[in-house]
Parts: sequence; structure tokens; C-alpha cells
Amino acid sequence: MGTADNLMARLSIPMPPWEAALALACVGVAAMAGHFVTRWLGPGTERWFRARLGEREDMVGRRIPAMIRYATGALILAVVLALLGLSATATLVVATGLGGALGLFLFTLLRAAGVPVAVGVVLAFGIFVSVVASSQGGLDPLTRGLDSAGVNVGTRRVSLLGLSSFVLVAAILFTATKIANRLMTHAVGRLTALDLSQRVLVQKIGSLAVVVAAILLGIDVLGIDFTTLTVFSGALGLAVGFGLQKTFGNLIAGLILLMDKSVKPGDVVAVGTTFGAINKIGVRAVSVITRDGKEHLIPNEQLMTQPVENWSFSSREVRIHIPVVISYASDLSLAQKLMIQAATASRRVLNSPSPTVWLLAFDDRGLEHDIMVWIIDPEQGVGNVQSDILNRLWVLFREHGIGLPYPQRDLHISHGLPYDPGANLRERETKRDAFGDR
Repeated sequence: MGTADNLMARLSIPMPPWEAALALACVGVAAMAGHFVTRWLGPGTERWFRARLGEREDMVGRRIPAMIRYATGALILAVVLALLGLSATATLVVATGLGGALGLFLFTLLRAAGVPVAVGVVLAFGIFVSVVASSQGGLDPLTRGLDSAGVNVGTRRVSLLGLSSFVLVAAILFTATKIANRLMTHAVGRLTALDLSQRVLVQKIGSLAVVVAAILLGIDVLGIDFTTLTVFSGALGLAVGFGLQKTFGNLIAGLILLMDKSVKPGDVVAVGTTFGAINKIGVRAVSVITRDGKEHLIPNEQLMTQPVENWSFSSREVRIHIPVVISYASDLSLAQKLMIQAATASRRVLNSPSPTVWLLAFDDRGLEHDIMVWIIDPEQGVGNVQSDILNRLWVLFREHGIGLPYPQRDLHISHGLPYDPGANLRERETKRDAFGDR
């Protein structure tokens, strides 16, 4: 306890009024300097970052002025501590301001990197305590005090120092893992030699490797010994293995999907009743966004075990069938020409392969036709293409006198016969639909 006693003795020495005023003035000058430097450099620096950060400009760009302010204040207070020989109490005042500025700078920087608030608070508080303790003789008195506050659990001791170390190491490793994953994702995204599916696969494997390395490093740093928990850890591992069987199955299925390239981000797929474009392939599920803007999360295993229609697997060109029925009194050749005209005029219909019209059957409803057109952007939907063509075709049919079948109903009523509920009224219905059953 000698170091702690020396520290308390130093802090108990009265501080001259002028030195107290000097310490507070240094903190105030540092704060004002940070404010003025931010007003001078902040707008230009913020514009520079916003022009280069793209989609992350809102997260990073708006925090640039705050980081400049805190960094300027911390730099000035660090110079004050290095050049001025202040008493212990005055040094504590300046070090408190320095630790606060560094903590706020680190918190703002971590938030700009997407680190959660709780983790940022833990790391900012850790650097604040470290700076203040270092200015008063080091971390030894603090660590001994935290270690003395604890309880014995069997043969092991649980102290505030151990809990604090665990929380701090976990926060540091979490932050390092998140930043490493972001950097790796950015670097892999720039590898144009790999296609989209291969880049996603490399990112997933790299993320798993980073997480495993962080866990092993944390165990080594904290000195956790699992040898005494061999039996318990084996039973726990077996239970977790059975409980997470689906989770690991989805993980392996996702890696297989990425390796064989059967589906990849951007593909248009139909899985069961879900139809849409794949947004991303995650660790557990595939995200499919429908034309209604709804995001469906489909487990990876489902895409491995159930039939999947991939409209973009070998080619992005998709053919659409549009059924049309015309009356028998219509000019067949003219009607077919108008169908081709309406299909060709649609904006999303490809000119090659060109639209075609097939006469399917002489039905009791009329002459059944099938208009077939090709599109190359199925993720934009197929119903809107059919609606556009049918709207154009309706106008052309009206202009050229092409008739469409319409429903008819004939009622036959007989009079003067004896009352018979089964034979008194006979009804025959004939329904004729303009566009078939579909």
C-alpha cells in the first residue's frame, strides 16, 4: 500500500490558488481552442469526408466536427501535462480534462465505425480511468484495490478486477472484430477478379475466422482454464450441438449455396409462394425482397431441400405468357398483328427474341391465343409487363373493331305443367370469359 499512501499524501498537500486557477484555465483554454478549431476546419473536413464516404456519410460525416473538437482539446492538455510541472492535485484536474477529451474522442470515433453505444461507453470509460490513474502514479493502486474487493467461490476467486478485465477485454475484442470485418468486407468487395457469389463466400469465411480468433485470443488473455470443466463442457457441448443443429445446418447450407453458385445476391427466385430478388445470403437465412417491398427470410436449408425456381441462374432473359381470347367474328390475322404491335410497344419487352403469338385452341369461349414476350429484368416484376401490354391491346382492339367474348346466360321457363320442383325450372348457363381462367 506504499504507492497508495504516497498518492494520498501528495493529494493532501494544499494546492496554491494560482496553480488551481492555472489548471482550470488550461482546461478552459483547451475547450475553447477545440471549439474555434472545429469552426475553422470542421465544415471543410466534413465536406471532404462526405464526398468520399458514399453511403456512410451520414454516420461518419456528421461526427467529424466533434472528433476534431475533442482531439484538439486532448492535444493541448497533453502538452500542458508534459511541459508544466504541476502539483498532484493540479495534475489531477488537467488529467481529468485530458481523459474526458480522449474518452469522448474514442466514443465518437467508435460510433462512427458502427460500434454499439454500450461498447463505446465501456472503452471510453476505460481510457478515462487509465489516463487519470497514470497521471497519479500508475494503475497499480487501482488494480490492487479492485483485486481486494472480491469473494472466493470454491478454489477460485471472483473479484472486481477480474470482472472489469473481462468486460474490458470483451469490449476491445468485439470492437476489433467489428472493425476487422468491415475492413475485410471493403477489401473483398473491391476484388473484381471474383464474382459476387465468390466475394460473399470469402466474406463469410473470413468473418467466421475473425470471430474464432477473437474468442481464442480472449480466452488466452483472460487466462480462463477449462480443464476443470471438461465433463461439464462436454455435456454442455453435446446439448448445444443438438439444440443448435438447425442453426449449424443453415450455416453449412449457406456456405454450400455460395460455393456452388446455385443462387446468389441479385437472382430472381421463386420458393414456394415467395417470389422476389435475393438481397443477401446470411449465416442463417436468405433475404428475398418481393415486389411489394416485403423482405422474406427463408432458411438456407429450405433452399437446399425444396424445389427453387431461379429465373436468373443461366440467363436473366425470362419469357412471359399472356393469354388472350377473341370472338369468332373477329379478323384473326388483324388481331394477331395488333397483339404483336402491343407487345413490341411495351418498354421492357426485348426486341430480340421478338414477341410471338400462338393460336392455342378453338374453344367454346372463342379463339384462344398466347402472347409470348421476353424481358431481361424480372426483378422489376412481371405483372406490370402483362398489364401494360393488355392496356395497349384493349385500345388497339377498340380502334380496329376486334371483338372480345362476354358472359351470356339463357333462362328457359315452361308454363302450364304440373308443379314439379325438379323439372319446373331448367337453367342453362354459358359463361364466356374474355381472358380465360388465368
